[in-house]
Amino acid sequence: MPPTSIVRSSKKKGTSINSTGMAAPKTRVSSKQHRIHFLHALGFIKIPRHLYEGVRVLIVAASGKTQSAQLRLSADKFTLWIRTTKNAKSYFAKTVTEDRAIDVGEIDRIQRGQSTQQFEKAKKKQIHGTPTTPVAQPKLHRNMSSGSNSVTSSSAGGASYSTAMIQHFDPELSFSIVFRGAHTLDLMAMEVDECDELTTTLDRILEAYQRAKTRVANDVLLLRYVWLDVDKDKTGYMNVSTIGKVFGQINFEMKTKDLHANYEKFGKILGLDRSGRRRGLTFEQSAGFLHYIRRNTWMVKPVNVIWNEIFGEVMNNGKKRETVSDKTFLEHFMRGKQGQMKTTILDVRKLFRKMHDMEISHDSSAEKMDLNRITKDQFEAFLFASENDAFDPEKEEFDMSDMTQPLSEYWINSSHNTYLVGDQYTSQSSVEMYSNALYRGCRCLELDIWDGSKTLNGTPIPVVWHGHTMTTKILFVEIIKTIKVFLNFHPDTFPLILSFENHCSLAYQEVMAEQLIRVLGASLYIPTEASLHGELPSPKQLRGMVIIKGRRPNGTEADAYDTDDDASVDYGATSLIGGLVLDGLEENANLEKHGVSPNLARLTLFHGNKHKTWEESLWSPRYHMHSFSENKVRSKCRHKEAQTWIMYNQSHMSRTYPAGARVDSSNYNPLLAWSTGCQLVALNFQTQDAFLKLNDGRFRENGNCGYVLKPSSLMVNDGYSPNRAAVRISIRVLSGSCLPKPIGQRSGDCIDPYVKVSVFDIKNDEKESIISYPTSIAHANGFFPIWSQEKFSFTIENWAVAMLQLTVYDKTKDEFIASSSIPVSCLRRGIRSVKLYDATNTRSGAFAFASLLLDLKMGHVVAEI
Repeated sequence: MPPTSIVRSSKKKGTSINSTGMAAPKTRVSSKQHRIHFLHALGFIKIPRHLYEGVRVLIVAASGKTQSAQLRLSADKFTLWIRTTKNAKSYFAKTVTEDRAIDVGEIDRIQRGQSTQQFEKAKKKQIHGTPTTPVAQPKLHRNMSSGSNSVTSSSAGGASYSTAMIQHFDPELSFSIVFRGAHTLDLMAMEVDECDELTTTLDRILEAYQRAKTRVANDVLLLRYVWLDVDKDKTGYMNVSTIGKVFGQINFEMKTKDLHANYEKFGKILGLDRSGRRRGLTFEQSAGFLHYIRRNTWMVKPVNVIWNEIFGEVMNNGKKRETVSDKTFLEHFMRGKQGQMKTTILDVRKLFRKMHDMEISHDSSAEKMDLNRITKDQFEAFLFASENDAFDPEKEEFDMSDMTQPLSEYWINSSHNTYLVGDQYTSQSSVEMYSNALYRGCRCLELDIWDGSKTLNGTPIPVVWHGHTMTTKILFVEIIKTIKVFLNFHPDTFPLILSFENHCSLAYQEVMAEQLIRVLGASLYIPTEASLHGELPSPKQLRGMVIIKGRRPNGTEADAYDTDDDASVDYGATSLIGGLVLDGLEENANLEKHGVSPNLARLTLFHGNKHKTWEESLWSPRYHMHSFSENKVRSKCRHKEAQTWIMYNQSHMSRTYPAGARVDSSNYNPLLAWSTGCQLVALNFQTQDAFLKLNDGRFRENGNCGYVLKPSSLMVNDGYSPNRAAVRISIRVLSGSCLPKPIGQRSGDCIDPYVKVSVFDIKNDEKESIISYPTSIAHANGFFPIWSQEKFSFTIENWAVAMLQLTVYDKTKDEFIASSSIPVSCLRRGIRSVKLYDATNTRSGAFAFASLLLDLKMGHVVAEI
């Protein structure tokens, strides 16, 4: 992962930093403002006392060098502080202590082991004998520094580690904090028990935070996330000037005059006198002010229009409607508007209880009310809740009953040239890319394996890289170790398929086989002769196992071997890669010369062989499979081979991969391959483009376990299928909520967001179709943008594979902000919310609260007679 970047930095000499992420206010909250209990949501977690005081760790920096530091938790457990000290150059010089913070809301995961680029670089420095002198640690999200005349103690993060300990670089002492999707803080503990304690504690905090935030409105979560930045003096208050900075950070532009007027009015509503208003608002009051601004500055608030249209502006008794009953909500909204005919009154009452428990900022006291009624504010909170997501929650949830079919009946999340960080010919190779792919849901990883050097005693060292290019090399065994670490902490993972591009000579293949058995142990699936006959095993049968795809011929011959080598099969790349094509063809000849090691062959389940005719392929053993470039996919569909291919894929496996001409590691549209039933549609995971985001959306189904059961039209060859009946959908983008700046930046101008609405489809003539429409622009408002609600209509011919993609851009520079991709088969009609994801498919930090609100209608197209 790339090194992290400083967003804000301030240095204060001779002062100490408060260990809490948020200081408590010095006076009571106004009686008119309810207390937000979420601020204390992590209080119940028992934490060893020394984690508050600070634990000694070693930071592995982006340069691969190391520095000692102190890791500690804030009192409220919402902030992780990392303290380092720059040692004084002389006895009389001041030392500078620097504190940096990571908010729990921006942490994606705690990752054990050493599977990051920083660890790779550091280990290489150890191998080459580079000394591990203390250097500046990786720059985190926020930082504050202090200077002191005192000599730094070892507990404060001085450079006190022994060289012997550093040189070992023990993986059992190592872990990484992965945050904001693309950043890591890489650490080593002093003892194994201490490492286990740290990682387990952080895991518990993350789990508790994820549970607690579902009971809090997005604007409250957003304010808590930015509070540490704006309350620099730890007073627990925000005055009008500070609130203006908050508005800029959360993308809401308001004239200074209007801001002051609204602030004064709101302060008087709270009963604050002039000195109280000058001092500022507490956290709860500030959350109420954000709600007040959002409610009162909307010209036409979508929730008001929806509320009045569905429930009526006036109740039967002639009074203005302030609440709605559970029965009215069920009949008029859930069934009438949303089309959820199976929803019962008990379901609605359970939902109402959750809305009453939800912490929603407002400017009036939390009055007791009928639990069988909700207010307009609670209704708005429901619209953006997960229960109202456009992605059907039942289809997003993991279903174990769907995991018993043969492997050939699934779409399987797959990557191409997994090891590469960037382009296909000059970029770095890294084991980190395997961890990234696994945590993104990928379950088929590719390894291009070549002969490397030898150890001093002559043992071959297999390496992985993109042969005949300028890409760097990594050790085969390090990748296998990374996969094993992942399985150790995720033992219920459904089978991982390792797609080998084996360019090794026999001696190196023998070492590969030995390393696979030694490292993976019981996690390695070794097929028996009996298991090779009949249907392929199911994901449930192979849970927690690693499957090898490569070569399993009779004896050591390599005839008819099917390679994914880009140069050797994709002749369309010739004009771009020139002589490299010849090298690829030469290497293919070397493969035939080398053959395959019997010890490696017996570990292999899937045998790749070249496609000749479908008739021959249909009669081949089930464990035989084919690989096709994207160009071959289109060619076979043009030649009307799609139906036969679908039949083949009902019992056998197919893998597709990008054309060799894509030297920039761009991706191809995966829908055509999916529409023919191909299971392993491999994409370049290092390239965050629209097609990879389609893949993210596809595998969001079934709990992001990496396996999605193919639709019945691809599983059963029964002629006519309703999945090919045309569907018409119409979409209005109503509003947004808490949209961040590009890449989650905390500074810069307010964004001017617009939404690109796209539908990806496969037409009945097996051709790809992409139709897109942009919304209007919401100027200087990402906090609660409203669009002109244009209606976009689409006719979808293959709704079983078609995808809806919503992408938010900042019009100023047309920069990507966030997106969401949803299979049309998983869409729900009605007024629905859409969760947005960053480029790495995560919802952390500033992206954790980003959402859209749609009005979505769906219906089958009636054919004219």
